[in-house]
Amino acid sequence: MRLAMTTLGCPKWDIETVFTRASDYGFDGVDFRGLQENLDITRQPEFTSEMDQTRRLLDEAGLSVSALSSSIEICNSDSSEENVSRARRLLPIAHGLDVEYIRVFGKGDSDTQSDSEMARTGRTTMEQILSLEGATDVQWIVETHDNWTQSEDCRVLVDRVDSPNVSVLWDVGHTARTGSESPAETLETLGSSIEYVHIKDAVYEPDHEYAMDDGWRYVAPGTGELPLAETIQLLRRVCFDGWVLFEHEKRWHPELQDPEHAYPAFVDWFKNLSRGR
Repeated sequence: MRLAMTTLGCPKWDIETVFTRASDYGFDGVDFRGLQENLDITRQPEFTSEMDQTRRLLDEAGLSVSALSSSIEICNSDSSEENVSRARRLLPIAHGLDVEYIRVFGKGDSDTQSDSEMARTGRTTMEQILSLEGATDVQWIVETHDNWTQSEDCRVLVDRVDSPNVSVLWDVGHTARTGSESPAETLETLGSSIEYVHIKDAVYEPDHEYAMDDGWRYVAPGTGELPLAETIQLLRRVCFDGWVLFEHEKRWHPELQDPEHAYPAFVDWFKNLSRGR
């Protein structure tokens, strides 16, 4: 398994700092969900006019860009034009930095549409995206999120899209905390469709000042109530060799630990877990 960090966790770092510290901390890759104040990297010079410099910094750090985490919502019929536009802008970045994965959301309006109808829209959107030049050189990963958090629902969407270029991003925090699934249940349902994994931990403390709407709050990996160790053990058992991302959401939750401490602590935790400590 290869370890990646997300730029959600370090919203104040410039791109050189991102690469330097990711390498120093022992990560293998960086997942871009924005950079500094801008969530849309396709509008930033580091990924357009200054792409050659970004590529040089990436190579010097000995890293990969594990994924580009987009805001594309494939099951939203009223935003299909914007979805395709976003995909079109992301593809030159993916090709320029040798990125294999682009994350998308399912979303959709579950109040007015059935899962089947939303999945049909998802298929149509992905067909439009995959018709773009170079789109089949990339793997588009659908996150277990929103209407598609539970593994059986996500399976319905991915099966309906029915493309070898579309697979699953397993967010363990979502399936366990929101979907009420054990890691074994998720893995049994989604199996080899899983190509990318998000890791974060949380505790259920509904009265805490930083609790989210569902009563949970994020904590350092290994200190919470989510089945992270069990998940890693199961992934090893099936010889998963993809990316494991520490999704440190400092941008959304400023009360979380600063990245200078959270990121190296995650790498230490993961390596100790590997050694059985």
